[in-house]
Amino acid sequence: MYAAVANRTTEIGTLRALGFEKGSILVAFILESLFLGLIGGAAGLFSASFMQLITILHHELATFFRTGLQFFHDNGDNLEIPGLFPYHGVCRGLMPAFRAARMNIVDALRST
Repeated sequence: MYAAVANRTTEIGTLRALGFEKGSILVAFILESLFLGLIGGAAGLFSASFMQLITILHHELATFFRTGLQFFHDNGDNLEIPGLFPYHGVCRGLMPAFRAARMNIVDALRST
C-alpha cells in the first residue's frame, strides 16, 4: 500500500484539486486495502487447500530412513480464517491511507 500511495501521488493531488475531501481519499485507500486483503487471502486459502495433496519425502542415505511430510488443512479453518482477511488488510492499509489523505495538494501535483 505504501507503494500504491507513492506511485499515485499525482492522482491523489488531482483528486484533491478537483474537490475531493481528505476523508474520501482515506476511505478509498482503506477500501482498496480491504479488497486486496480479501482477494489475497482467498487465493492463499485456495492454494493451501491443494497443499494437502502433496507429500514431501526425504530419504536418508546413511541410515536408509525415509520420512514423509504431509500438510494438513483443517476444514474448520475455512470458516474462521476468512474473517481475518479484511481485518489484516485494513490494519496494513491504515498508515498509507492516512499518508495519502494528508498530502499537500501542490506537492502531490508537482511530484511526477
